[in-house]
Amino acid sequence: MQSNPYHAMIKRNQLAALTPADFVSILFLLFLIVLDIIFFQRVPYAGYLIAINLILIVSIFFLAQRTDKTPTQLNIAIHRWYYYPFILFVFKEIYLMIHPIHSVDYDAILIAIDRWMFGVDPSVWISQFANPVLTEILQIAYFSYYLLFIILGIELYKRYGFQEFDRGAFLIVYGFYLSYVGYFLLPAVGPRFTLHDFYAINTELPGLWLTPYIREIINAGESISFSMPNAIQYVQRDVFPSGHTQLTLIIVYLSHHYRIRSRWVITVIALLLIISTVYLRYHYVIDLIGGFIFFLLTLWSGHRIQAGWIELQQRWRSESKIA
Repeated sequence: MQSNPYHAMIKRNQLAALTPADFVSILFLLFLIVLDIIFFQRVPYAGYLIAINLILIVSIFFLAQRTDKTPTQLNIAIHRWYYYPFILFVFKEIYLMIHPIHSVDYDAILIAIDRWMFGVDPSVWISQFANPVLTEILQIAYFSYYLLFIILGIELYKRYGFQEFDRGAFLIVYGFYLSYVGYFLLPAVGPRFTLHDFYAINTELPGLWLTPYIREIINAGESISFSMPNAIQYVQRDVFPSGHTQLTLIIVYLSHHYRIRSRWVITVIALLLIISTVYLRYHYVIDLIGGFIFFLLTLWSGHRIQAGWIELQQRWRSESKIA
């Protein structure tokens, strides 16, 4: 049975409407669906997750099509800014999947690598420099990670329009997905649980005013709290690579590449943020090294994937006009 050229053209137009970030988001959702099917008996609510992911894929196609056909400012804004809550949702989805699929934590290996490199546990060694003022500054810097994407995105969108916004957003979205794959491959909980007493951090590493509240917000994002008796059992396995390092470096790279006005402020915050990951006991140093390697991998492969997808889009649109 021969395919209908008209139907083929419609499918190409639907695909051509997807941004590069849409494309990798759909691929990652399909990857999660495959994992849910393979480990259906292990993953809680696997059937619901599969259904939700299919709905999300359809929603991405719908948003892309609506924006392509009716490119109003509102449609464009919704289509581009859905990435932020979407990434957070996927982060919580993999929380339900990682430990049931890969129940072994690899902290012992990460600790051994740090000790081999430095002869000490870096998060323990750096504690000698702790003081409440420094802790407050670094805890705020660590939390600012969640705001840097918005700062960068707003300035990119205002100065360059949605085309350059799409290029930057793709590297960030794609970078998140690569880090999530790392969490599946090498799950770990971090030094605040293995080398330190998680419940004593407010006593051992006190801040000034905001630190305890920020810690509670971050803990809530990882499905734990200081009131839980066995938080280590429930915390997100998101240590290697350090997504904070990887994505922060991507933000710094993009801010300088596009020479945005706040690039030097972002750079200073980024430096404090990366230091804070070890000082505040969230990460081993090898996680930061892993984050740097994943940053390079994101740029190297991301530019190629993005260029290839844009080339396909242009070809499909040209063929559509000829037809």
